[in-house]
Order: sequence, then C-alpha cells, then structure tokens
Amino acid sequence: MLALNTTSFSLLPQNPKPFSLSRVSSFICRAFTKFPGDSDSDDSPDEIPGRRSNYSGVKLEETVDGKTGKLRLDSWVSSRIDGVSRARVQSSIRSGLVSVNGRVTDKVSHMVKGGDKVDCTIADLKPLRAEPEDIPLDIVYEDEHVLVVNKPAHMVVHPAPGNATGTLVSGILHHCSLPTVSFLGEEVLSDAEDASDDELNVFSANRSPNYDDSSVMCESSVRPGIVHRLDKGTSGLLVVAKNEHSLADLAEQFKKHTIKRVYVSITCGVPASVAGCVDIPIGRDSNNRIRMAAIPGTPKSGKSRHAVSRYKVIEKLARGGSALVEWRLETGRTHQIRAHAKYLGIPLMGDEVYGGTKNMALSLLQPKTPPMFHGKLSQLVSQIDRPCLHALTLGFRHPFTGENIHFTRLPPPDFAEILSDLRAINTEKVL
Repeated sequence: MLALNTTSFSLLPQNPKPFSLSRVSSFICRAFTKFPGDSDSDDSPDEIPGRRSNYSGVKLEETVDGKTGKLRLDSWVSSRIDGVSRARVQSSIRSGLVSVNGRVTDKVSHMVKGGDKVDCTIADLKPLRAEPEDIPLDIVYEDEHVLVVNKPAHMVVHPAPGNATGTLVSGILHHCSLPTVSFLGEEVLSDAEDASDDELNVFSANRSPNYDDSSVMCESSVRPGIVHRLDKGTSGLLVVAKNEHSLADLAEQFKKHTIKRVYVSITCGVPASVAGCVDIPIGRDSNNRIRMAAIPGTPKSGKSRHAVSRYKVIEKLARGGSALVEWRLETGRTHQIRAHAKYLGIPLMGDEVYGGTKNMALSLLQPKTPPMFHGKLSQLVSQIDRPCLHALTLGFRHPFTGENIHFTRLPPPDFAEILSDLRAINTEKVL
C-alpha cells in the first residue's frame, strides 16, 4: 500500500563516492556527430513520426476549407503541416514568412476563415545556447558513472524555444563545471513547448551551423547524457549518464523497457475499474496540435505508436470526486500518462491541456461533498498550477556494477498539500 509518508520508503545513501570532473567533461564535450538525426524516443530516428527532417524551407500554399470557422493563423498552419510545433510556426509568422490573401501577416493570432489563401514558408531552426547556471539541484545519488536528480515542477529538462534558461541541463553544466554550449533548436511537443516524457535516442545530434570542436557541443551533448525526460510540470526522478558506457547501457535498458518507473497522480474523478492496463497507441491529436491522444486500434506508421500504462487506484478522495492513482510505464511516449488518463476519463487534476481543468475538477468534487466544503475546494483548485503528476520511483541496473538500484522521492509540497486537503474531506483506501 502506498501511503506517501516519510516512513514508507527505504532510500539508498546519497553521493557514495567522489567522481572525476575531467572524465565527465571529456565525455560530454565529445559530441556524438557520427550519429545523424534527432529523436526524443527509444526508437530509431526513421521510426519517429514527424521527425524525418527539420522542416526548414517547407512551403504551404493552401486555401482554408470553406467549412472551417474562424481559426488562429498559427493553429491552422500547425494543423496543415504534420510534425512542426506551434512555436516553430509562430516563429515563421513573426519572421514575415507567412501571407494571407497575398498580404504578409506577422501576427500569430491573426484569424483566418474559409476561402482565405495562406502561403507559408517554415523558418530555419535557430541555434540555442545552454549557459551553465548556478541552479540548486536535488541530487539523490551521484557517483562517477550516473547522476540521479529529483526534478522540481516547472523546470524544463533542456533548452527549447521559449525555455532557454533555468533548465536542468544548465544546472548540470554548472554542477559539472562545464562551458556554455550551442546547438540547433528542436521540435518539442508540449503545453507551451516544454519537454516530454519520451525516452531519448541519446546517440543522435544535429550540428550547429557554427560548430567548433573547441567551443561548441552538439545537441545530444547538451543534454549531458540525459536518457529520458519529464514534462515541465512533472516533478520527480530522472537519471543522467556521466560517461559513454553508462549512456549506452542506460539507453539499452530503456529500449528493452527494463527500467522501473512508478508515478503517482491526483485525478479528476475515479476510473470505472480501480486497476487495469491501458494498451492503446498514442499519436498526435488531430484536433489539437499541442497534445497527444490515445488512438485505439493497431499502431499506424507515422500516426501513432505502441503505448502501455498499468494503473491502480490507491485511494478514493473527497467521496470519489478524485483519486490517488499509481502508474507503471511499460513504454515511454510523449505525454503517455496524461493521454491515457484522459482516455480513461480521469484527466490529471491541473492538466489544462488534457481536460483536467479547474472547472472539471470542481464539477466532480462539489456534487459529492457537503456544501460546507465547497469554499475550501474552490480555493484549493484555484491554486493548482500544474498537472498533479510525480515520478515517484526510478530503478535500473547500474551500468558498471550491475547492481539493481532504485530510488524513491516523495511528491513536493504543492502535491502533498492538495492530497492532504482532499484526504481531509474524505478518503477510502482501495489497494
């Protein structure tokens, strides 16, 4: 039974031995330029939907369907070019590369309607820089080979358009006394172009146009051996490789799905079955370009990919208006838990992109609770500013010792406070 209290877990000792900064620096600064392409999953680049090119110079000349109502220009263009993020489209619009009915339009919010003729050229990827930043890191474990970090909510894992500073990578560069690095920006699907929870293809990189071995590292290296990512709003455990052997070994473990990952979430509502397995492919949502969707049926090449999530309800909260749910991933797809939770009809509380809105939460909580709690519930829900999802447990085989090690970190205060307040209304243990 998962109780989520400080006596529930046995933790391994932290920082058991010193490590060599020179070896880490040598590894990270040696760019993997012999591995072309880029991916944010455990599959090879050719198998990644929408990742076959960087889309620079791609042109769209199309008339808006007459049956289409008014839509934002950036949203409509994104829906017409598969694989290009909205941030990339917005950059193209602001750069003057998009015209509507023959007139250049640099406003991303410009409304288009049926019959409008849109001409668009996708802008080049702009080089990004990762500056070492003295950012406090919650280091759970560290030795010469691996680093396990407890990522706070709201921290992006690595630089991306709109999130150039304050990233986990910047903190690691400072922690390891490494220099500023530059790399090509990449397409990232997210709420506001944050990071994803897909495993990364760590042996891939795109050179910066101004690549210089003495001062610039490639994109793969800028992620200092990060083998997987967490969404910007997700808190919890993440492992970083500190040498080439560790990187290759951990990547293989992710590919074989032998990495143990346990997440906990607070959901809007309770699933019809208190435990189960969601074996539903995930692909880009055709109705909303900034999110993914569970797509029943056989995975379709270029449209969806195999995804499996096992879940169980730990507690029913607030008389069934919410639940504490544990998730165990067998695959790692972008926004997998969030998309599967939405498919089950229990979006994560606070997940505005996948249906867990404040109105949704209140509509489920208030009818099940006495009026005396309604004011407190409104205050509680209004304060939620991220999806209530935490990477609780991470386990893997140590790349050098072969020892099976695991780590657990309790959810941060914001998650714990919400859970406590919902428990105070009512709680029912399930499993």
